[in-house]
Amino acid sequence: MSVYNSSVKRDVEAINNLLKGVTPADKDILGTPLQQIFYGAPGTGKSHKIKEYLDKNDVSKENIFRTTFHPNSDYATFVGAYKPIMTKQYRYNDSGIKITYKEDDDLVQAKKSAPIVDRTIEYGYVPQAFLNAYVRAYQTEEDVFLIIEEINRGNCAQIFGDLFQLLDRGGDGKSSYTIKAGADIKTYLEEKLGSENEGITNGELCLPNNLHILATMNTSDQSLFPIDSAFKRRWDWKYIKISNGYEKGDDGEYLKDTEGHKIPLGWEIDIKDEDGNNYDWWQFLQKINSIINYMTASADKQLGYFFCKAIDKKISADVFVNKVLFYLWNDVFKDYAIDEGSLFTYKKDGSEDPIDITFPNFYDEDGNVDASTVSEFIENVMAWSNEDVK
Repeated sequence: MSVYNSSVKRDVEAINNLLKGVTPADKDILGTPLQQIFYGAPGTGKSHKIKEYLDKNDVSKENIFRTTFHPNSDYATFVGAYKPIMTKQYRYNDSGIKITYKEDDDLVQAKKSAPIVDRTIEYGYVPQAFLNAYVRAYQTEEDVFLIIEEINRGNCAQIFGDLFQLLDRGGDGKSSYTIKAGADIKTYLEEKLGSENEGITNGELCLPNNLHILATMNTSDQSLFPIDSAFKRRWDWKYIKISNGYEKGDDGEYLKDTEGHKIPLGWEIDIKDEDGNNYDWWQFLQKINSIINYMTASADKQLGYFFCKAIDKKISADVFVNKVLFYLWNDVFKDYAIDEGSLFTYKKDGSEDPIDITFPNFYDEDGNVDASTVSEFIENVMAWSNEDVK
C-alpha cells in the first residue's frame, strides 16, 4: 500500500499546485504515461527527449535503468537467468586454519604469508534491466524508469514473453492481470523484497504504478522485427517530428531573440559552394527530406537535424560523406534509382554530359574527401525538382 499511498499523495500535491496557479514547466510526473514509445526518423532526438525529461524532473540515477534491444535479445537478457559466477574463497587446512603462501611459492601478485584465495565457479541468478527496475520500484516510493532503446530491433514477443500480460495497466496504474513468477524469479524476489511484499504476493508479478517504461523506435528500422498490434496498443506513442535545431540554455530551455523567436543552431556543412560559403545544414535537410518523401512516399527514411554531430557548428566533410551520403547511398536511394533527375550525377572535366557518381567518386586517389564532387551532389539536391523525373 505504501506505493499506492505515495501515488495518491503525489497526485494531491499536483492538483493543489494547479489550484494555486502553479503549472508544470513541461509535463510533470503526474502526466507521465506509464508506457510510452518515442518514434520518428533517425536523428530527431528521441533519446535526448527522454534524457531531457528525466533531467528536468530531477530523476536520480538510481531510479533509471537502461537496456538496448537487438536481434539476439531474449527473455533471459531482459529479465534475468542463472549464469556462472566467479567467486573467491580461502583455502583451509584440516584444522580449519587458512593456508598461507610460503617463501618458495611462485608469488605473482600475492605476498608471503598472505592467505591463499582460490577462484571457483558457481551458478547464481543474475537479474537484468527489467528485474532490477522492478525491484527498485517496490523498494522506493519514487518514480522509477526503465528505458528501452531501439525497441523494434529486438523480437518483442520473445523478449517480453509472459511479461506482455503485465503491460495491461488499470486505472490505478498497476497491472490489471498478474502472472505467476517462475521458480527462479520467485526465489530471487523473495530474497530481495521479502515473501510478503506486494511485488511477489502469492508468487505473482504485478507492475507497480511508479514503474514507467519508456522506449525509442527508429522508424527507418521498423522492418527488423514488426511489432504486432496487440503489443502496440498497450503503449502510448509520441511522434518526434523532424524540425530545425535551436539553442538551449543551461536550464534546458530554448533561448529566444528580442522578438521571442527561438534561436536556430545554424549548423553548416563544411563544404564550399560556388560563392565560397558553407552549405546550410537545415536547408539541405529540408530539400533532401522532400526528395526522400517524394521517392519513397514515406517519412521513415528521412533525416533528423541530429543525424550527425557538428563541432563548432560545422559538420565536417568526412562526417558528411561517411554518415550522411553513405546512408543516402546505401539505405535510401539504392531501391529508388531514377534515370532522369538523379542526384548521383556530376560533370567531370567540364563535360556537358553528366556522369553517374559511384560512391568511390566522393574520394580522391589518396582517400581524402573530394570536396568538388560532394559540392556537386549538394547542388544537385538543392536544384532537384520532381519535374525532372519522368
